[in-house]
Amino acid sequence: MSMPGESQARRTAIVLAASQAIVGSAAPISFSVGGLAGYYLLDADKSLATIPVTAFTVGVAVGAIPAASIIKKVGQRAGFMTGTGITAVGGAVATLGLFQASFLLFSFGLLVLGFGGAFVQQFRFAAADNAPPAFKARAISFVLAGGIITAILGPQVVIFTREMLAPVMFAGSFAAIIGLAAVGAMILAFLPARQAGSSHVSGAEEPARPLGEILRQPLFAIGLLCAVGSYALMSFVMTGAPLAMVGCGFSPDEAALGISWHVMAMFGPSFITGRLISRFGRETMVGVGLLLLVGCALVGLSGIDLWQFWTALILLGLGWNFAFIGATAMVADAYRPSEKGKVQGFHDFVLFGSVALASFMSGVVYNEWGWDMLNWVIFPVVVLCLAGLGALVVLRRNTAVVSS
Repeated sequence: MSMPGESQARRTAIVLAASQAIVGSAAPISFSVGGLAGYYLLDADKSLATIPVTAFTVGVAVGAIPAASIIKKVGQRAGFMTGTGITAVGGAVATLGLFQASFLLFSFGLLVLGFGGAFVQQFRFAAADNAPPAFKARAISFVLAGGIITAILGPQVVIFTREMLAPVMFAGSFAAIIGLAAVGAMILAFLPARQAGSSHVSGAEEPARPLGEILRQPLFAIGLLCAVGSYALMSFVMTGAPLAMVGCGFSPDEAALGISWHVMAMFGPSFITGRLISRFGRETMVGVGLLLLVGCALVGLSGIDLWQFWTALILLGLGWNFAFIGATAMVADAYRPSEKGKVQGFHDFVLFGSVALASFMSGVVYNEWGWDMLNWVIFPVVVLCLAGLGALVVLRRNTAVVSS
């Protein structure tokens, strides 16, 4: 039987997972057709087609610190519902940009969507913060498991709505985000009421340390490195994949289904990832995830048939799941409850700033060197992250020997 703390944490995680499943669909909608819509809107330099997708990720990065601050000030329920409102505005602006054939307005709409997405990214931290220590990794996994519905819902929304407002392609898909945001807000109304900035703690809360001291911890630094490495690689390859598939003669629907398989692989294992982390350790699962990213690159380099694109995207999603959830669990154990606002905001600012750069460079690299180069980039980044993990394990072992 669950302890009271775990029972409450489970309820919170389920509500957050359900909301993420709906409002979180704005992300795969933006990723699967943002670059294609940008490509159609541009008359000149097609290498800039992925800027709208980059704008989405920039919005997440820029919104990371304000989102954490708002949630801390007004509480989780009101804060997250604010995020759904911003998401709805972003969907409306993106739709207007497509109707006006304005690349800049459309990109701004995705920037606003990303800002709303910054609140969704805080769901995983909220689940961990309100869970007992032994349940943290599973709470994070619960929330990310909501992405399974997102994986199905987002691309299906694209397929059924991209011509709904014809002759303006893709406008219906972004208009649908307004309705998704409204449903997500209604689900968030079931979150347990909490005081602003509350968390699962027992006894007196330890005082907050300076941010620099927290960042210098090997556990935090390597956790952030692996989170950035795995997420940036995922964004880098995923953003270019629809362009590559369409460029190889496949249809936009086939590209959207490829993203659907990818997002399902991203979130599908979340039901068991927390248990695997508890059994084998965070660093081990991060390492497994990084090796799966190498598998993605090898398949991507093996050919350009549709099954190879889809298989590479599936391995990319699986690798992200293990590496990112494991890295998030590492980071969540590196700060105190009193430090969570500034640490989470800084973490997501760095994370999504890097992911934004990766998504922008995806279009540039694909335009200049093609699909193969997108896959070759995976290898050096994975080597760097594995080296960091190895150094952390050695340091921990040496520290244990000294203390004994």
